[in-house]
Parts: sequence; C-alpha cells; structure tokens
Amino acid sequence: KPHDEKPRQLGGTVHVHPNGRFVYMSNRADGTVDSSGTPVFNGGENTIAVYAIDAATGQPTLIQAEDTRGIHVRTFAIDPSGRVLVAGNMRIRNVQENGTVRSVPGGLSVFRIGADGHLTFASKLDVDVGRGNLFWMGMVALPES
Repeated sequence: KPHDEKPRQLGGTVHVHPNGRFVYMSNRADGTVDSSGTPVFNGGENTIAVYAIDAATGQPTLIQAEDTRGIHVRTFAIDPSGRVLVAGNMRIRNVQENGTVRSVPGGLSVFRIGADGHLTFASKLDVDVGRGNLFWMGMVALPES
C-alpha cells in the first residue's frame, strides 16, 4: 500500500515456491499510536506479497497481497510440497476498531497455495507470546516410512 505508508513498515522474509514460478515476501508492521493512553496499532501492512515470475525474463509481477490476520509477520515457510504456507505473526498489539480496543495475539496463519500461486486463508492458531515474540518458525519434510 505505497499510498498509505506508516512508520515501522518493513520488508521481510522472501521464499521461492518449490516450482520456481512464484516468489513470496512478507510485509510487516507493528508501529503504534496513542489512543487515550493506550498504545494501538497504527494500521501498517501485514501481508504476504505474491509475485508471479516470468519464465523468459525472470521479471516478477505482483499478483496478490494477502493479509496474515496478525501483527508483524516476522517469518513464514512453505511446505516442501508447495501446497501450504504458514506465516508467523510475532507480536501482540492492541487495535482500535469502531471506537473499541481489542488485542490481536501473535500466532501462526495457515494458507493454501493454489496452482496459480495465490494464497487462500485456511486458519490462524493464536500463540500466547507473553512479553516475548514469536521470532522464528519453519517446516520440514518427514522421511517416508
């Protein structure tokens, strides 16, 4: 959202899909503003940007920016099959909506990856990070038995 730049808007992790046709990048933010003495999220972007890669030129084209439903998407991983992406939102932040303040916990947001590279939100697992952060996560392939 270049037209709506906020303080503490950061780029993050970049991963290439196993098929090499798509690239995913995290956009993360966690800045706050004061709201009657309570720090609340300033509305920055917490998304996974999806780029299609032109096979002939290598040129990336943005095809999607999917909300992670959390704050400060620090890290993410794509499963080895290329069908699932899990994003780690590392911070707890208060958000203000319609005059009400509510807390958004850290957590793991799960997305399905379509054949066209697009992400579809599946679920979010809230994680009580307390005063810490959900700093890193990953996925591995288990050996077949």
